[in-house]
Amino acid sequence: MPLLSIETNQSLSGDALKGVIESASALVANALGKSEKYVMVRFSHNDDMCFSGSHRALAYLQLKSIGLAKETTAELSSVLCEFVESRLEVPKNRIYIEFVDAPRKMWGFDGRTF
Repeated sequence: MPLLSIETNQSLSGDALKGVIESASALVANALGKSEKYVMVRFSHNDDMCFSGSHRALAYLQLKSIGLAKETTAELSSVLCEFVESRLEVPKNRIYIEFVDAPRKMWGFDGRTF
């Protein structure tokens, strides 16, 4: 049930966008040790973003998952920043990541909760 949201002012379309989303899905599944069957990735292009007083390339990510341990966030931050820098050309120092540990009973799927 991991959800990776990527919001950026970098524009992608077509096969490039599909490639980033599919690669991000596999990356999240591997990094969290969870089945990709439950991973969702959403990508949002937003020109109206500013970071540190500049509109240069930037990204905001949110990784939400059941059982997301605080001890893993430093490594996850490194992996996700490397990915975004290489695939979207956003420097690591222009990426914010929010990590959210979702309680099982607050996450629904297939007409039930986890």
